Amino acid sequence: MLCACVVTFPSWRRQTQEKPTLLDLEETSIMADDFVTVDSGASATYPMQCSALRKNGFVMVKGRPCKIVEMSTSKTGKHGHAKVHLVGLDIFTQKKLEDICPSTHNMDVPNVTRKDYQVIDVSDGFLSLMDDNGETREDLRVPEGDLGKDIETRFNSGEQFMVSVMRAVGEEHVIGTKTMTS
Repeated sequence: MLCACVVTFPSWRRQTQEKPTLLDLEETSIMADDFVTVDSGASATYPMQCSALRKNGFVMVKGRPCKIVEMSTSKTGKHGHAKVHLVGLDIFTQKKLEDICPSTHNMDVPNVTRKDYQVIDVSDGFLSLMDDNGETREDLRVPEGDLGKDIETRFNSGEQFMVSVMRAVGEEHVIGTKTMTS
């Protein structure tokens, strides 16, 4: 049985017309392995038909993850489909966004997760946090505005408290605080 294989090599090899060596093949495979991903492999969004979306659910509006606060459906006209009018609040910025789409079309719904962390330290504008498993992280900024002031006030008074962190489409933000119960 014959097998036809095509192997491409860097352009400098073609100019000299040399045959590739085993070392060249190893270098090529090492370069191909240099791209490493560090996620669970889950998609940031999944499709859902517009007519299946509900108030207080999540949807992507103009590329931003939003919580649906208002939703209305218009009847079909002489031509076309029923339309769904969505009003959503960006879950991170609280900015109001609107969209209209045919009820039979799909819209992207973000995978939204919420996790609570105990606050260990606040320094240089960053939070040092610990989860239920005892793992720590120090990559989240203290939020701006009243929430950030509340976190710093609670920490400076020596209070034991937790923060809620919401994650969607690659973004993470502190969205609230909770008093710890013993």
